[in-house]
Amino acid sequence: MALSRSARLGSHPSPTTTLRRRAPRAALIATAAASFLVIAASSAPTPGADGVGDPYFPQLGNGGFDARHYDLDVAYNPDTDRLDGRTTITARATQNLSAFDLDLQKLDVTKVEVNGRRAEFTRDGDEIHITPRGTLSKDRTFTVTVTYGGVPEPLGGPIIFGSDYGWMKTPDGVFVACEPNAASTWFPSSDHPSDKATYDIRIKAPKGLTGVSNGRLISTYDKDGQTVTHWRENKPMATYLATATIGTFDVKTGTTPAGTPIYVAIDPVLANSNSVDVYAVTAEATDYWSQVFGPYPFEETGAIVDDMPQAGFSLEVQSKPAYSAVRSESTIVHELAHQWFGDSVSVDRWKDIWLNEGFATYAQWLWSEHKGIRSAHDSFVAGYNARPADAAFWQITVADPQRDTMFASAVYQRGAMTLQMLRERIGDTAFFKLLPAWTKLHKYGNANTAEFIDLAEKISGQQLDDLFQTWIYTTGKPTL
Repeated sequence: MALSRSARLGSHPSPTTTLRRRAPRAALIATAAASFLVIAASSAPTPGADGVGDPYFPQLGNGGFDARHYDLDVAYNPDTDRLDGRTTITARATQNLSAFDLDLQKLDVTKVEVNGRRAEFTRDGDEIHITPRGTLSKDRTFTVTVTYGGVPEPLGGPIIFGSDYGWMKTPDGVFVACEPNAASTWFPSSDHPSDKATYDIRIKAPKGLTGVSNGRLISTYDKDGQTVTHWRENKPMATYLATATIGTFDVKTGTTPAGTPIYVAIDPVLANSNSVDVYAVTAEATDYWSQVFGPYPFEETGAIVDDMPQAGFSLEVQSKPAYSAVRSESTIVHELAHQWFGDSVSVDRWKDIWLNEGFATYAQWLWSEHKGIRSAHDSFVAGYNARPADAAFWQITVADPQRDTMFASAVYQRGAMTLQMLRERIGDTAFFKLLPAWTKLHKYGNANTAEFIDLAEKISGQQLDDLFQTWIYTTGKPTL
């Protein structure tokens, strides 16, 4: 300060002044040296975190890098249920890395390579801790290849309506549906939706079986009694949306009336067991949602319909929703709405799951309105009146429903009710401007509830905190 003030005044320093100036200069040198040490210490290589810190799944995902692309080679033997795999992940280091983790549940790892060189690794539960031979520099791209195998085990528990999920054996192959945390039951990954990547997936299975996955079919060929299918998803995808479903399928391909390529695979056992035309509804709904929600975000639409009654759910697998025991027109339009809400725009953290399920449920109400069956308002009133004030339904906090109840019916239905209340507050013009604006703003990325509220307020010009506080942040039945 003294130096600065003296310079402004244009004074000539006396010897005393000169002596006084030396101390600040020394202090500056000391401060600079300390700052250099802090910077040097902060740039020293350190291990990446073993999770992204999601409160529902603290060790899902991994810190220190950003996954950019997965190259999956999997070979499956339905007679033994054995899976052998080789996964190469291309990633960008987000810090100077001395080591990093990947998620893999139960399967045995035989070799790990980083940038083509053997790397040391250890296992701690579902974590693979990998130590490369040298530092992985911040902002540099690297590859990690994991060779592994074993018998994948599906997950269970209360999360998915008490159903098993993940890698599930069927009479002729396997049904793969992994939300929220089961992708790492069949390939090593950063298994959290906040770390999206593109994919090449090659599936080897006995000849006569078809492997179906995400994106577009690049090639298929037979070799040594095996059929290999190569699929490529060029748009960023969350791990839980990846699939390698294998079985006997009748496949129908074409384009929707608006021109989107479509691929529908149906287990012949189910071909005549349901009145819904999956291909036709998929084509129609894809085109309709493209008008309401914005352009279809992926290269292909479609469906995988498999004989898996033990899985009491269907899943919005990116580009090809997977249907098991649940097949209906309403279910199809729900899962296809997820291509925008959940797949293209994915959650930051799992507590924001209503941004997926509430929106897809509301899409079912919009479909009924579109078809002239019932207005979305009437669907809201019916759901509201059907549940008394003391029902457990009203005791879920939709914006943070907790891990074991993250798919509770309130997340779906009260989430949809919230959107209908928003529509009635801000009007149709603003509401139907908001939906495609949201999917465009966060296309292929991640978003959270606060960001949705901010955008709704910006587009409507209204303050909406009270509405969202009542409907998704508070328990109890709201008064209309």
